[in-house]
Amino acid sequence: MDAILRGYRRALFLRLFVQWVRQHEKLSLLFLSFVIPAAVMAAYFCYRGMGPFGKSTLLTVDLGQQYVDFFAYFRHTLLSHPSGFFYTFQKALGGEMFGVWTYYLMSPFNFILLLFPDKSLPSAIFWITVLKYGAAGLSFAWLLMKTKVQKHLPVLAFSTSYALMGWMIANQLNLMWLDAVIILPLIVWGIIQLVDTGKIRTYVGWLAALLIINYYMAYMVCIFAGLFFLWYWLSQSHSGKAARSSLLRFISGSLLAAGISAVTLLPTWYSLGISKNQYTQTDWSAKFEYFPPKMLAKFFLGSFNFNQMPKGTPNLFIGSLMVLGAIFYFLQNNHSRRTKWLALAVTAILALSLCFEPLDLLWHGMQFPIWYPYRFSFIVSFWLIWLAANALQPEFTPTLKQLIVPILICMGTVLYVWVNVNHFSFLSQNQILIGTLLLIAAFCLIALPNKQPWFYQTAFVLFAVIEMTSSAATSLNRISYVTKPEFQNYQQVLASQSAKVTDHDSGWYRMTPTFMRTKNDPLSGQFNGGSVFSSTLEKDMPTFMGAMGNPDGDGFVTYTNGTLLSDSLFNMKYVIDRQTNSGTLGSNIVNPVSTRADLTDYQRVRKDGLISTYRNPYALPIGFLASNKIRTLNNTTKDPTQYQANLWASLTGNLQDEHLFSAQNFDHVIFQNVKQQTKLTGAILQKNNLIKPGMITFNFTPKTNDAYYLTLGSNLNDDNVSINLNNHPLAQYPTYRNTIVVNIADHQKGKPVKLQLTLKKSTLWLQNFTLYQFNNQQFITGQKKLAASPLKITQHSQSSLTGSTNVKPKSATLMTTIPYSKGWHITVDGHSTKPVKAAGIFTALKLQHGYHTIHFKYWPPMLNTGLIITLVSLGICYFTIYKQRRND
Repeated sequence: MDAILRGYRRALFLRLFVQWVRQHEKLSLLFLSFVIPAAVMAAYFCYRGMGPFGKSTLLTVDLGQQYVDFFAYFRHTLLSHPSGFFYTFQKALGGEMFGVWTYYLMSPFNFILLLFPDKSLPSAIFWITVLKYGAAGLSFAWLLMKTKVQKHLPVLAFSTSYALMGWMIANQLNLMWLDAVIILPLIVWGIIQLVDTGKIRTYVGWLAALLIINYYMAYMVCIFAGLFFLWYWLSQSHSGKAARSSLLRFISGSLLAAGISAVTLLPTWYSLGISKNQYTQTDWSAKFEYFPPKMLAKFFLGSFNFNQMPKGTPNLFIGSLMVLGAIFYFLQNNHSRRTKWLALAVTAILALSLCFEPLDLLWHGMQFPIWYPYRFSFIVSFWLIWLAANALQPEFTPTLKQLIVPILICMGTVLYVWVNVNHFSFLSQNQILIGTLLLIAAFCLIALPNKQPWFYQTAFVLFAVIEMTSSAATSLNRISYVTKPEFQNYQQVLASQSAKVTDHDSGWYRMTPTFMRTKNDPLSGQFNGGSVFSSTLEKDMPTFMGAMGNPDGDGFVTYTNGTLLSDSLFNMKYVIDRQTNSGTLGSNIVNPVSTRADLTDYQRVRKDGLISTYRNPYALPIGFLASNKIRTLNNTTKDPTQYQANLWASLTGNLQDEHLFSAQNFDHVIFQNVKQQTKLTGAILQKNNLIKPGMITFNFTPKTNDAYYLTLGSNLNDDNVSINLNNHPLAQYPTYRNTIVVNIADHQKGKPVKLQLTLKKSTLWLQNFTLYQFNNQQFITGQKKLAASPLKITQHSQSSLTGSTNVKPKSATLMTTIPYSKGWHITVDGHSTKPVKAAGIFTALKLQHGYHTIHFKYWPPMLNTGLIITLVSLGICYFTIYKQRRND
């Protein structure tokens, strides 16, 4: 009897639930459109032990090497240091942050980061990623239901295919881009409303939101918005006057959205002008970037692996049902011929953009992507799924004639990919077979005549969910991730050492570790450093740091090759070092990237196990009085040691300082399986026997206790040679495009030094391979002269500094190591003063005799103008909406 009652209760509950779902169908579908992709990805992540459910994380490639540190900075800024919103000295030697915020950090999902401590950021990223997957499904379902393109359960098949498309899986690590996928359907809904009803608020609101959240992806969406508008506008049979009104509304609405977002766009435009726009591509050719049919392989399940990240074909997987639906769209009779021809034109433009270089370049803002090619392909996937949703209506049953074309297309695709499978590293024959079977099953589902029953609709949804889930798992299984201990243990080491320095010294200074997890360690460790990795890095910074002998690139600098001179100049007051000759501390926790024998000149102030902190007694203040020659210094040398000496001499005014570095000879050189050379610098070494190892050993014994430095050209990198110093691997950042300076000896008078190079290839070019002796005493004399007239800092934050100095001569130059920017507003004794640019990068001031109080304040250029335009645009928008409502 109890069993019967329990069964009755279950049946009653199920009946009531089904009845409730039917009564609240729209709400239920929207809820499920969010839950299904979110649950699928959460389940997969849990299976991999990611986030809060295991010892792994979602951190990989740029998410682990760049973005997670920006997320830490996001937390620190909002919770503790709001002055860092516009500017920070934690970005290389200092730099504007507005461009960083508008490219990386403006997503509203990022507020979730505030709920987690730094060590738990991987868990926060887990939740943000899962929620963005769910939000993408929700927004697409919203579009389908508002436009009534799809109804009932099949909505979930399309929303899940959109949320889990191949582009999302391949780019989930680029978290800041995913907001564009979420907002794109809402912008499209706004365009449809604009054309059908004349109302612009939805289009303007969501386009402005995306422009603010991520201008980069918004740029691509704007191009597609124009294409989609033209397709929808020209497809409608409006009168000439109505058509013109729609066109004017679209243009004015687009301009209004840009105006509303001007508060972020204009300062960002300035930021890009001194950073990313400096690399705009002007040299291109009208050619195909690859054989176009190769992109067909990306429509198969699991068509992604790590090799596709740096240089691959577009990520286009959307599932079998969606591909067939997009093809059937052009074969149906319920769409006008004009509409289908226009849709075909849009499809052709998008397809051509995926392989034709000029169009590809246009979609990427006239800059070829560095990694993650064809970033706009999510738009192509959206378009194909949209066409499929319009085609796969419940009443559609393809005729035999309509089946012929897609069957031939699919057979041709399968045959081409099968024959060329060895050219696709992301595909196997099993994947092709599975993909073929899925296509056949999808054909069968579409061909069934009666699509109304609930069990058919359920099968339709389950098919899409299972296929998209399988593809996601197959692709992500090929990607490796940072473990939680690797991230957390390093963060604890870095944060602990940084905090200990700050606790006993609250002044203004920079510091640098000799180890690194990422180039953005200063941002997450909360200290003023000398390294950064950012797409919006000012171009002057890598140019200067490369000239000084440190590794640099278009978007990064690493202060791993400091010298006594550069440490002093940059106010590197503290150096945090770890012993490189002990294996007790795992290399996965602390990875040494710098060799600093000259730390013997510094004072060790703390030791924690293998980590030691050194205080630099020669660190100059951030500002000091210098020779007027610094204002006319022009770099004409590619030798970083000579450039450092010239820079120092222009500061001290002493011409002898141009000879701080003097070239030295090695005492003797031993060649092992390498042809002997008499001249070493610039020599090309060749192995005698290609099978055996080739080594060359350089020996010298310092005759003084001065520091000795070695220069290495960019060819002498980790790919070509391994270098040992005194039988231990030389700790060095592995890649560099300019000549670097390495410290190999200091206070080692009479002690032999052995440097051994092992060739990794048959030949090795000893590019700019020169040994230098540094004149320590002459350097100290110059340092004391510069330190005698400091800028004494009395107040400081990330975006402002106040200090005082006493100018004894009639006039002098106040040299600072604050990177020059038009955003710095400087007053001397309350009067606005125009700075000058020194050494091509730093801010300097001309001062007259007397005691002066100097105040530096950073405010982003064009922010005020942008704010005014935004306020005016909001006023216009409010007036327009108010007028429309009155007319309604």
